[in-house]
Amino acid sequence: MNRDRLEGNWKQLKGALKEKWGKLTDNELDQIAGKRDQLLGKLQEKYGLAKEKAEHQLEELLALEELQEK
Repeated sequence: MNRDRLEGNWKQLKGALKEKWGKLTDNELDQIAGKRDQLLGKLQEKYGLAKEKAEHQLEELLALEELQEK
């Protein structure tokens, strides 16, 4: 999922993000507002993930969400 699609589908994705990464607050998700780099940084901060691991987990979630849309 590209950056524009992440931002465009942010409201729908927020639920899936909270389900997978429950430590993310609503306020944090509102501040991130679909910005991929900010989301990855917050995942690294909250979960102690390496950048590559955070990117991989995010891509897996986005791919799953994209499949569910079809």
